[in-house]
Amino acid sequence: MRTLEWDFDRRELRMIDQRLLPAHFEINTYRDYHDVAVAIRDMVVRGAPAIGATAGFGMALAASYSQASSVQDLKAELHQAADLLKVTRPTAVNLAWALQRILSVIEAPFDTVEGLRQQVVVEAVRIAEEDVVINHRMARHGAELILDGETIITHCNTGSLAVVDWGTALGVIRQAHESGKHIKVLVDETRPRLQGSRLTAWELQQYGIPYEIISDGAAGYFLRSGLAQKVFFGADRVAANGDVANKVGSYMLALAAHANDVPVYSVFPTSTVDLSLANGDLIPIEERDEDEVLGIQFHGEPVAPQAAHARNPAFDVTPHHLFTGLVTEKGIVHPPFKENLPRLMKQQ
Repeated sequence: MRTLEWDFDRRELRMIDQRLLPAHFEINTYRDYHDVAVAIRDMVVRGAPAIGATAGFGMALAASYSQASSVQDLKAELHQAADLLKVTRPTAVNLAWALQRILSVIEAPFDTVEGLRQQVVVEAVRIAEEDVVINHRMARHGAELILDGETIITHCNTGSLAVVDWGTALGVIRQAHESGKHIKVLVDETRPRLQGSRLTAWELQQYGIPYEIISDGAAGYFLRSGLAQKVFFGADRVAANGDVANKVGSYMLALAAHANDVPVYSVFPTSTVDLSLANGDLIPIEERDEDEVLGIQFHGEPVAPQAAHARNPAFDVTPHHLFTGLVTEKGIVHPPFKENLPRLMKQQ
């Protein structure tokens, strides 16, 4: 199934619980947008495009189960729902983007509450369906960058689980594999939540793509030794100059690749671009609970001393000069990104 699906008959959202993979595959169902907000915050669902689509369906639930008796009251409730959903994950711009799409739709005049409800659901479904089409377009563009026989390093999870279906950076790799190219993937564990070893490795196994898991700190060894020829990762927010906020550790990976003349590509839909921010220093960086770091155990015991404290930024920013190219559904953007990225965004 897709990472998330809307059930029209039951008026509910169904999502894979990504916290339980790879040991358990479970589907959670939601009928309350408050529960959807918790699911986004607690990373039942993650990945910028998937978060955006989930927020859209959160709005669909708010509309579907509202007891409002007037169009005006329902619109007010939907704005409240959007405010709650928006603060769950501040870095991923797709979240705010999807919510704004819904809010733009409801600004139109409606004769009935039911008509407004239906239109919110329609727009949420449209966001999800567009995501699938966009991912396939990105995959076709990006797969051209991968040569037969290459080994690619990835960071975090950018496959079907990070979107509605198919994937961003991992979608590119999957497309290259399915086109007949013989490739191999080195999968960064992606600490502290291990999205690489838990989720990316699980997806690659489903697709039959050869892979090996490496610790995040080992990437430099493989890049310097010539054992990896490309680096691909995703994005949670991209500034107007091409700076990319992505899962923490992406910056160090890009630095090591750049130092060893290994091409680095970020793959993302144009909905992830935030032209209102001139550079990556302006991107808000989510800092999560220290327990995600301190809770790691070794032989059943905590790794850190009892009184230890930790810092846990969920993302870092990779400066644009470290990228060889940026892959979108509209094509591949090459330097200078400050000029070429806004120009691409204007294309229909």
